[in-house]
Amino acid sequence: MALNVSVVSADREVWTGEAAQVVAKTVEGEIGILSGHEPLLALLAQGEVRVTTAGGEKVAVDAEGGFLSVDHDTVTIVAGRASIAA
Repeated sequence: MALNVSVVSADREVWTGEAAQVVAKTVEGEIGILSGHEPLLALLAQGEVRVTTAGGEKVAVDAEGGFLSVDHDTVTIVAGRASIAA
C-alpha cells in the first residue's frame, strides 16, 4: 500500500504523488513515515524532506518551517518555503 503525499509551500504545490516512504526533519528529530503509520502532527525543522516514490525514485525537497501531518496513509507537508533540491 502506498502513501499519498503532498508537499506544498505558502504559495504553490511543490510535489504530489504516491510514495513508499517519507523521511522528514522535525523539531524533535528525523522521522520516517511508512504505510500504516499512526496519525501524527509534527513541526518541521529546516532541512530536507526525502520521498521515495512507489516506483523507487528519490525526490528531495528543501523545506523550511511548517508542519507535517499523517492520517490514513495521507502525508501532508506544509512549509513556509519549499523547493525541489538541486
